[in-house]
Amino acid sequence: MNATRIIAVRHGETAWNVDTRIQGHLDIPLNDTGLWQARQLARALADEPLAAIYTSDLQRAQATAQAVADATGAPLTPETALRERSFGALQGRTFAEIETALPEQALRWRKRDPHFAPEGGESLTALRERINATVHRLAARHPGEQVVLVAHGGVLDVLYRLATGQEIQAPRTWQLANAAINRLLWTPQGLSLVGWADTQHLDHAARDEATA
Repeated sequence: MNATRIIAVRHGETAWNVDTRIQGHLDIPLNDTGLWQARQLARALADEPLAAIYTSDLQRAQATAQAVADATGAPLTPETALRERSFGALQGRTFAEIETALPEQALRWRKRDPHFAPEGGESLTALRERINATVHRLAARHPGEQVVLVAHGGVLDVLYRLATGQEIQAPRTWQLANAAINRLLWTPQGLSLVGWADTQHLDHAARDEATA
């Protein structure tokens, strides 16, 4: 079976990224910088042979993906399963607010407790299982082809860990920049890393926040 090439992209910047405010499943739009990043991304991918574009159904991802679809003509499909990790009751708060109001939860979050789920939210373990199943399902449709996945910081983090064998609780040492180009290879045996955090198409430093 031929491998599937994947270009994985985190959505462009939002105002909440700048504020380090947790977005999760809240539907926050791109800011002006994010819209510009989406256009730059689209230009960078305009000549790529793409069989399909799959995007989280949240508008910050959909707007980023739509720019690529417009530039390439590739079909665009929303996928709820590509949404960011749900942070439940923590959504809408900044990191600082969580540290102050909920120090025990903040500690478990900082330590990447794989089984910690905020009230009404999702654990890292559940997120990994969801994303692993989703990428296998989507990539298996396109043997020998290339697809784009547009999603969120937490999703991209899981993809990197799956491709490199990093444990879900290991500290992160790689970038999750908005609108960066990340390349992976999928086979039925799993993911492997081709290239990560390419931001040459952005003419200034991309913001690297882990707030979805």
